[in-house]
Amino acid sequence: MKATAIIVAAGEGRRVGGETAKVYLPLCGRPMILRTLDRFFSTRSVGKVILVIAASEFSRCDALLHADADLRDRSWVLQCGGPTRQQSVKAGLSMIAADTDLVVIHDGARPFVSPALIDRCCEAAYEKGAVVVGLPARDTVKVVSPERWVQSTPLRDGLWEIQTPQAFRRELIVAAHDWAQREEVKASDDAMLVERMGNPVFVLDGEKTNIKITVPEDLWLAETLVREGRVA
Repeated sequence: MKATAIIVAAGEGRRVGGETAKVYLPLCGRPMILRTLDRFFSTRSVGKVILVIAASEFSRCDALLHADADLRDRSWVLQCGGPTRQQSVKAGLSMIAADTDLVVIHDGARPFVSPALIDRCCEAAYEKGAVVVGLPARDTVKVVSPERWVQSTPLRDGLWEIQTPQAFRRELIVAAHDWAQREEVKASDDAMLVERMGNPVFVLDGEKTNIKITVPEDLWLAETLVREGRVA
């Protein structure tokens, strides 16, 4: 089983760090994006990482990764992303080798994903074709109109909050992105493209510590988790 990871870090992400894109902010002394890479290079499954970044950050990121001793013998490559996450993933897919079995797609701003969860995703995707991770919704979810009126309240049973990583057989996720480009279909995550194309997607239990850092409060929580030893 040969797996390649696409880590998406091409967004601006300015809500956390002001002028600095959030994935380059230090998290207890180590840049967030390096912590994310650490997790993938600690797995049994992933042999190569394609890191998709903003073109304007290419020099900064290239220097950061080359200067890091932990990455010297690791297989990674940088790719410039597009204006949307979907376009950035497709740019990453263009660099996947034809002999790759699985593609694992992950948000660069989720630095605490465990290597064990990544490995479980790969194992399940090899068997089932498409896998996401998530947690059952804990709060009531309401469908709300643009004018802020409640339109409906779906039953919470069966609602899950989906995280990354998401893992797919290579030919399936490549076909899904090619189909979406032809049909001009837009989706909020990669699994949605696979679903819209008519293929099933399996859900694995995610991790509560696999948080996505979006706003300043998330960064505070992340640093607290590291300081208290709840994550490495």
